[in-house]
Amino acid sequence: RAGSSTMGKYVQAQRKGKSPIFKSHTRTRKGAVKLRAIDYAERRGYIRGVVKEILHDPGRGAPVAKIQFLNAYRFKRDTELMVATEGMYTGQFIYCGKKATLNIGNVLPLKQVPEGTIVCNVEAKVGDRGAFARGSGCFAVVISHDDEKGTTRLRLPSGGKKTVPSAVRAQIGVVAGGGRTDKPLLKAGRAYHKYAVKRNCWPKIRGVAKNPVEHPFGGGNHQHIGRPSTVSKEAPSGRKVGLIGARRTGRLRGVKKLGQDKD
Repeated sequence: RAGSSTMGKYVQAQRKGKSPIFKSHTRTRKGAVKLRAIDYAERRGYIRGVVKEILHDPGRGAPVAKIQFLNAYRFKRDTELMVATEGMYTGQFIYCGKKATLNIGNVLPLKQVPEGTIVCNVEAKVGDRGAFARGSGCFAVVISHDDEKGTTRLRLPSGGKKTVPSAVRAQIGVVAGGGRTDKPLLKAGRAYHKYAVKRNCWPKIRGVAKNPVEHPFGGGNHQHIGRPSTVSKEAPSGRKVGLIGARRTGRLRGVKKLGQDKD
């Protein structure tokens, strides 16, 4: 892009990097949703907590559970915000640790979990407090354990497979709030309020509907892109719109290959 004094205009994708207009709206959020920080009780035995309440977190499709534990080292109680699993209720006891039972909502290391178990809020690395399968209605399936390598194969909500260390923790069950996208929004007002608590990303104007000064796909007497929609990963920021660094384009045709037969 030439100097801003001569010509042109920053495209919206560039403004998103710097401008506070596009920051996420976090003022009313309840807090970060994580598993307990890993400690001696979880590594060797288990610790019991109680579900105090189940909360709606603005901007999140899934409910969150406020769980209270007794602190092992000080005379106090620790409250944690965790992903609410389907079937969780207030007053329920939640057990976290290596020796916890295989019940809905409990937190166990994957090596203690049999194959075929449905889990959610799975860690990617030991102690990172939850990374995969955290959205409403999401779950991962434990496919297999490799005891020699100390790893576990998971099927993620996307259908992809992932190998993680067997010592990582996960909650048992499915994240609550599933089926949320089955009901159509029906009117613009609902979409407006949905995104108002998330961030400024709605309504989205298509690139071809803009002027040439505002977008690489803009302008022309008919709305057409007029250049390939794929663009290099190394393209400068004003040009980097469309399908960035695409390996393939077009519709996914035929049977979705999940690679289940290979395992």
